[in-house]
Amino acid sequence: MNNNNKMVFVMVDGIADTSIPQYERKTTLQVANTPTMDAMSSSGINGAMDPVEPGFACGSDTAHLSILGYDPRKYYRGRGAFESMGAGLDMQPGDIAFKSNFATLDKSSGIVISRRADRNFEHLGPTLCDYLTGIKLPSFPDYRVDVKYATEHRCGVRVRGPNLTDSISGTDPLKDNLPLLKATPLDINSHDSVLTSKIVNELSDEISKALENHPINIERREKGLPVANVVLLRGCGVCVEAPTFKEKYGMNAFMIAPTCIIAGLGMSVKIDVIESEGGTGDYHTNLQSKADTLLKNILDENNKYQFGFLHIKAVDDAGHDKNAPLKIEFLEKIDKMLHFIILKLAIAQNVEKKGNFTICLTGDHSTPVLTGDHSYEPVPFTICKVIEADKIINKKNDDNNNNNNNNNNSNGVNCFSDNVKVFNEIESTSGVLGRFPGGQAMNIICQYMNN
Repeated sequence: MNNNNKMVFVMVDGIADTSIPQYERKTTLQVANTPTMDAMSSSGINGAMDPVEPGFACGSDTAHLSILGYDPRKYYRGRGAFESMGAGLDMQPGDIAFKSNFATLDKSSGIVISRRADRNFEHLGPTLCDYLTGIKLPSFPDYRVDVKYATEHRCGVRVRGPNLTDSISGTDPLKDNLPLLKATPLDINSHDSVLTSKIVNELSDEISKALENHPINIERREKGLPVANVVLLRGCGVCVEAPTFKEKYGMNAFMIAPTCIIAGLGMSVKIDVIESEGGTGDYHTNLQSKADTLLKNILDENNKYQFGFLHIKAVDDAGHDKNAPLKIEFLEKIDKMLHFIILKLAIAQNVEKKGNFTICLTGDHSTPVLTGDHSYEPVPFTICKVIEADKIINKKNDDNNNNNNNNNNSNGVNCFSDNVKVFNEIESTSGVLGRFPGGQAMNIICQYMNN
């Protein structure tokens, strides 16, 4: 691997959508004004990527595993371990962990009224997590429980003790206005599976009892706000062994991923997780801070990293909230961020001679605003040389004013482009990459960045 060749991978969570009647059957990407994304498509190669496989509506964790080249069928053992590691809980062999939500439960009926007690929970979540850490399980005194705040309404929950297994279901009904579930053993003939389900059910009950009359919830009731009186335990997971990113690809990598589940996934394959000030996993995220942090590390004077991964979550939240205008707004903000990144990397390459830069843009799944949930449509994928995208953005090269970009290479870069001029779900399907599974993404990236 040539250490002068460097890769910037921008992952926009939930980037893709379906046609929306109010926008004349266009998607949010088609409606958004994204000239930088279009320049990337025009100067590079494109395709439609099924994050895992065609027809599979995947979660962000399985999608990221697949796209980074780790087959989820082999390496996925529940998202709970990723969430908890990303939140700051270490995972040892034998531990189990959950990706969890603070939620609102109607105690009289056992119905989960809302799976999200409040998206704006960052001022309350840490306090409640500290309160729950070390909670006792009367029937199982040998087990230790730790809870760590993640982001928004989410937290990681880790259980440590003998004979635990991830072979159980969770307590999350997955939709509002459904009963809180009981954890059940996935293997009724397994002592450990039966035992773990009993432990988790007692944990769920004890957490709910502890939260019911916590001062925070008393105050929220008085203000007419939904209480956070239950923690939904889902995605029971354990840590798994996998080859490191460096072992697979020969590159030192860093990741900017404020959502704990993606950060934990990166940690599990020894990708350095870098924090950016104000770079949150919600609508309040500071995209400029993320861009600055990305550039600082990929342009490190000691040439520490060859691969930088930037994850952006807000677009997915807008899809889940069925808010098309907000999704469009964030796509346009990301486009401006990409313009800044490309400009700075082009200067670093052409003027400062700090390396040869490639940039890739895609998503981990579709989150259509009409359904508010992940779906199975492929996502657009583009990869290009930074200096070629920069030429189009700034109209530096006369060749970019005609309709033939193939072998457009005044700077000596051996690259080519296809006929796609616009970045969206429809146009990408006609790209030279065609439709491909996410497990091939890193092979495409490695070949293209070193071409």
